[in-house]
Amino acid sequence: MLTWVIYDISDDNIRAHTADVCKKYGLYRVQKSCFLGEITKNHRDSLTLELDKLIEEDDSVYIFPTCDACAGNIELLGQGFDMELVRDQIGVMFL
Repeated sequence: MLTWVIYDISDDNIRAHTADVCKKYGLYRVQKSCFLGEITKNHRDSLTLELDKLIEEDDSVYIFPTCDACAGNIELLGQGFDMELVRDQIGVMFL
């Protein structure tokens, strides 16, 4: 399911580690503190547990699963991201 991870973390090291964890789960950075990607419910649960152990009491992390119908209604203003890349619909070839 398409999942958004949005966070507000004050400590630079924790914030960087949070970004690394999001990337580890295959999420794509769409803004500095916002990641998006297709992950399973099990992976989302694991991501939630991993981030919960990482952050401090004053930090906040929002994890939003988004159904296909809702994802189809996303409106973007300005420069955005490639939804096909986020949804892993574009193949990548390394030479």
